[in-house]
Amino acid sequence: MVQHLLAIDDVQEDFKRILKWAIEFKRLWKQGDEVALNFLPLDTMAIGSIYEKPSTRTRVSFEVGVQRLGGSALTLLKNDIQLGKSETISDTSQVLSRFLGGMTYRCFGHEDVEELAKHATVPVINALSYKHHPCQAAADLMTVLEHHDDTEDLTVSWVGDGNNVLHDLMLACAMLGIDFRYACPEGYEPAADVVERTEGYARTNGSSVTHTTDPIEAVKEAHVVYTDVFISMGEEHLKDKVAAFEGYQVNEAMIQHMDPAWSFMHCLPAHRGEEVTDWVMDHEHSIVFDQAENRMWAQMSLMTYLINPGAWDMMCEFMAIE
Repeated sequence: MVQHLLAIDDVQEDFKRILKWAIEFKRLWKQGDEVALNFLPLDTMAIGSIYEKPSTRTRVSFEVGVQRLGGSALTLLKNDIQLGKSETISDTSQVLSRFLGGMTYRCFGHEDVEELAKHATVPVINALSYKHHPCQAAADLMTVLEHHDDTEDLTVSWVGDGNNVLHDLMLACAMLGIDFRYACPEGYEPAADVVERTEGYARTNGSSVTHTTDPIEAVKEAHVVYTDVFISMGEEHLKDKVAAFEGYQVNEAMIQHMDPAWSFMHCLPAHRGEEVTDWVMDHEHSIVFDQAENRMWAQMSLMTYLINPGAWDMMCEFMAIE
């Protein structure tokens, strides 16, 4: 049966191993390890990436990652194909499945990536929808694990909008048993069904999930603070929305309430001077560019896991990942 990745908890059973795989493979590849450099699980395969929204990190990380795994990256912009216009998503999905080893889809409506996956006979990866951003969460938690060894006593905080990045971040933290706090203004909270799933994973894994409207309460003695733009792509017309986030800027004053070994995270692009200051973005404790790079390594692990699970298992054995 084909496995898809539409939200990060679609891979919850193997999530920690997926992250460990990415961390170790990255280390070996950068050391010039011959096994890693010659590991080509996507050899002879074409991986198609469909974009309704423009992208920097998503497009580059997928194209380079596919190439490093031996595959051919085929990028399809919204005007390149008839998806959802003169051809249904289901028909497009069935046609593309005949040519491709896997598909990624960066779209607006989450129901569209669900429809694509429903009719696909190859793995479909959600590269961003209005509700979920699982590849970002995989890169985020990979980065957290690289910088913070002790996840049992770790607290990750979110300050900002209750958007797709928050949805998969909170799910991912709960799946790893990491305490999570989020501060969102009234009316901008995350989706209730995602909160319910998060709380379920947290109960199972012995961690906590806390909601507040007070950003300072959210970051107090926390080890990681994460934010995103207040106005997402496609919301540019909602200029008045910014007013609701007064006091939510991650700045030097807010950081003073955190653990001394704090880290700052942002999925980028950042609107400097709005949700975050230059002082925080450029601080030595900012790990945003590690996050950006890790999109590729995390996605390489995910693509191998979904598209060629036998090769993924083989590399797990080589890297001694249990």
